[in-house]
Amino acid sequence: MLIAGFPAGAWGTNCYLVAPAAGEECVIIDPGHQAAQGVEEALRKHRLKPVAVVLTHGHIDHVASVVPVCGAHDVPAWIHPEDRYMMSDPEKALGRSIGMPLMGELTVGEPDDVKELSDGARLSLAGMEFGVSHAPGHTKGSVTFRMPETPEVPQVLFSGDLLFAGSVGRTDLPGGDHAELLESLARVCLPLDDSTVVLSGHGPQTTIGRERATNPYLTGMAGGNAPRRGM
Repeated sequence: MLIAGFPAGAWGTNCYLVAPAAGEECVIIDPGHQAAQGVEEALRKHRLKPVAVVLTHGHIDHVASVVPVCGAHDVPAWIHPEDRYMMSDPEKALGRSIGMPLMGELTVGEPDDVKELSDGARLSLAGMEFGVSHAPGHTKGSVTFRMPETPEVPQVLFSGDLLFAGSVGRTDLPGGDHAELLESLARVCLPLDDSTVVLSGHGPQTTIGRERATNPYLTGMAGGNAPRRGM
């Protein structure tokens, strides 16, 4: 399996391209602010053909490049229905904290083809399977994508802004709920094997085992003073 990731834009949001191997079809995860150029460079480098964009949630730092990326390659975007409105009205989702100068750079709206995600769904895309778990807390429509273990690679969890290395997503924006986020961590993350690789929306990769042992939000399952990342 090939996973090519890079941080993009003002918030350093991780965008991922996932394919069975170089030269094959791929899925693009979270093409956020100023990610379109990086996506095109990764597609050329690895000779990939996108078949879909999938989104962990609707915040602008994760979806800002959805329209140009989907339009350039005529592919659908998948998002949970509770976050779908954020593609067209990102300021409402952020309590209008983002500011007009940045908004002036963005092309907001939906791509031509939008498909909705549901909890427990299994997406078969580009010859790969992605298990979808609804994981509210950071936003009402946050989801994670899980790829099963193979003989070559361990299980992979694309956690969005639910879980980071040493921290969790913020819950102080519209739709955020700290109690829901803790419940999502307990339900979605804690049952996974320690070897599961976590590729999050911001920051470095980690594993479930490392977070289970050291992340204060998993060891104690209660809010503390640990720093949080994400928009």
